[in-house]
Amino acid sequence: MGLVAAFRNSVGQVLLIISGNLSFLNWLTIVPSIACFDDRSLAFLFSPRRGGVKDRVLQLQGSGEQPPPGLGCHIRRVVNISFGLLIAYLSVPVVINLLSSRQVMNTSFNPLRIVNTYGAFGSITKERTEVILQGTSSPDPNDPAAVWQEFDFKCKPGDLWRRPCFISPYHYRLDWLMWFAAFQTYEQNEWIIHLAGKLLAQEEEALSLIAMNPFAGKDPPRWIRGEHFKYKFSKPGGAHAAEGKWWIRKRIGPYFPPVNLQGLRKFYEDRNWPYPVRD
Repeated sequence: MGLVAAFRNSVGQVLLIISGNLSFLNWLTIVPSIACFDDRSLAFLFSPRRGGVKDRVLQLQGSGEQPPPGLGCHIRRVVNISFGLLIAYLSVPVVINLLSSRQVMNTSFNPLRIVNTYGAFGSITKERTEVILQGTSSPDPNDPAAVWQEFDFKCKPGDLWRRPCFISPYHYRLDWLMWFAAFQTYEQNEWIIHLAGKLLAQEEEALSLIAMNPFAGKDPPRWIRGEHFKYKFSKPGGAHAAEGKWWIRKRIGPYFPPVNLQGLRKFYEDRNWPYPVRD
């Protein structure tokens, strides 16, 4: 049973590694499963040549007669079976919860916290929303003629024509945070306004965290805003895919209004943040 559980867990995590950029989380989840594979199941990894590791282990295992199981062995077996039955009994409400349409995540079902439901996410969304940061050199952000240019991040969806990246087990922390910010409001994620101020000042440290700065070699943007979009994959063979687009997006609305450096001064001072200065 241990081998079956380890194999199923490892295959499931590999599928998640292939299908999603969840950083090192899935790789770490595989590590405990390795202990479930015994010598026989891992023998194919070692050379069968004479004198090799596999040959020496077989010689040690067959060098003497195995003594009959003692009292300690029987006691250990009884304890193991007892613990197994206890875990199975305590797991009944956990399994019922997992099969429920109102599944509760990250919850313990007994005072000793022996069995729990755990998930990296409390729930899985069926839609992908993204915050797109845009800047303009226009003096008036409300001018219909203002040209807004997008900042592209290193991995998260943005440019419709860019193929989704594959970086696991590497972790782009800022891209990850931008994804979570899209689930909430900018008031709940004040750091995104902090980032906007640094991009307005064109600070090198902030710019190093993004893939494409539309104002490189130009005057810094006067205004930056956040736009909220819903993203989904283009359909293979569809009109958007024929144009080379990997993504289709639909605007939801503004995420945060246009801001400039002067207008952010008090925002920074109230939070004791260093005020960004343009080079």
